[in-house]
Amino acid sequence: MGSPITSLYSRVAQDFTDRLLGCPQDRWNSASPCPGWTAWDVAAHVVGNHRRACAGLRGNDYRVPTAGEDVVAAWLDATAGVQASPESEATAQQVLGAEFGYLPFEHFVRRMACADTLIHTWDFARATGQDEHLDPEAVELARTFLVAEDDRIRLPHAFGAKVAPTDNADAQTQLLNFLGRAT
Repeated sequence: MGSPITSLYSRVAQDFTDRLLGCPQDRWNSASPCPGWTAWDVAAHVVGNHRRACAGLRGNDYRVPTAGEDVVAAWLDATAGVQASPESEATAQQVLGAEFGYLPFEHFVRRMACADTLIHTWDFARATGQDEHLDPEAVELARTFLVAEDDRIRLPHAFGAKVAPTDNADAQTQLLNFLGRAT
């Protein structure tokens, strides 16, 4: 997989890891900006998406973490799987099935894994009272392709209605507002 995407994914994944490891024990059940989800639910969702992608490469089943599972350990395993998968160009170019929009794995990592993990890093940080700053390069990449897919991402249980940003909103705030998050 291309070095810039590998580097970007590694930074985004590390930021999520840092928030998981920094989560106070009493904040895992805190409400998140995702309606009906706790901080733990956000983490489980991100793990599930990573497991789903790795299963797509191998053609096997996956599962989202369930109550009682160590979601931090599950995340560390899932992100290691995503990072290890594109060791060869053939794997990076392997096309994931319909569930992924027939994207090559490398494109999935750039688009979905980076953006989903990025946005949910903010959700998790907000829920747990941690640093909400996101990687600026990842914010710009996410904005580039999500804005172009505006109509397609406004699905139930996906992104809410846009929030109007203030005139002086930075790129991160603009992205979060675009995705229905009030900052």
